[in-house]
Amino acid sequence: MSHNRSTKPFPQSEPRSRLRPEPPDLPHESSDSAAAPRAIQARLFHAGILATTFLLLLLSGFGVSAETGTQAAVIVVAGAGGDEEYATAFSEWSQHWVKAAGAAGAKLTAIGLDEKAPDAPSDKEALKGALEAEAKNGGAELWIVLLGHGTYDRRTARFNLRGEDLGAGELADWLRQFRRPTAVVVAASASGPFVSRLAAPDRVVVTATKSGDEINFARFGRHFSEAINDLGADLDKDGQTSLLEAWLTASRQVDEWYESEGRIATEHALLDDNGDGKGTPASWFRGIRAVKQAKDGTSLDGARAHQFHLIRSEQERRMPLELRARRDRIELEVVALRQSKQTLSEEAYYARLEPLLLQLARLYREAAAIEADAGKKQR
Repeated sequence: MSHNRSTKPFPQSEPRSRLRPEPPDLPHESSDSAAAPRAIQARLFHAGILATTFLLLLLSGFGVSAETGTQAAVIVVAGAGGDEEYATAFSEWSQHWVKAAGAAGAKLTAIGLDEKAPDAPSDKEALKGALEAEAKNGGAELWIVLLGHGTYDRRTARFNLRGEDLGAGELADWLRQFRRPTAVVVAASASGPFVSRLAAPDRVVVTATKSGDEINFARFGRHFSEAINDLGADLDKDGQTSLLEAWLTASRQVDEWYESEGRIATEHALLDDNGDGKGTPASWFRGIRAVKQAKDGTSLDGARAHQFHLIRSEQERRMPLELRARRDRIELEVVALRQSKQTLSEEAYYARLEPLLLQLARLYREAAAIEADAGKKQR
């Protein structure tokens, strides 16, 4: 399936905190808003005040205590280079992830970067062992990053490793038991088929290509590895770069490289975070929101990926993991409600929106209470 590409820079949103979802088409004070029931408008107004009040408390430094819980983890794998030029590139890209993991305070496992001892396990065995050692449940994110070459034989997509290659189906089997937030980045040629094999609930899958037929060297891995460390890729200006923002930025930069070189693009990255295994191209987005709808009406990708941050802002770092997880769930409900707005009456839409805003307000109040209690204990 082909998609139109856009090489224009993505418009940036106004600065905002991601502790609060974008207002989902709230009624303005105009004659048009009269159609919404006045009681609902009033309740939404007060809910919005509550949410905004506690948001401002958080942003003004009245943050919550340091998060507790499982540590985030990054597993980065540099694939077989084939020749020195590619091997050097994959190693350099991997070092960006090593740097990001350090900045994030995440547990790091790096595979394929050092000379392998004769009696050492293969890179494939090392990856399997690293995944077996990881916690299968919890709220902390697991990032799996594969940087290198790939192949596709019309049946199986594989990531090229030193020694035996890794098939998409094998990786899917190794991840079957995981119930924690997981991001899998396959920055390799012919990586598109990994999307359908790896897609699952609470999992973000990124590939450098849209299909197994895009077999040329993929430059996406370089740009994505740089963007994950770069606040310049923070499109919504909330002080941190999300997985979605890094993917959008890298996709745009790949397009710009092919255009500047006068070449036909041979890679088109995909992102899947709704679990349907279809993936969405970057050309479907404006800013951080998908603006095109699939013909079969399936839910849009992007919202969950925007909640994945390897290097978090100071405000996010201070928010307890459990509260952040609850906040994320509410945000996703708001997104789903926004996507179904056209199927609802205005009264029904705002009636469903009100309790979500109230939940956010209570969450911010809970965060403030935790901070106040922690302050008393320190006295």
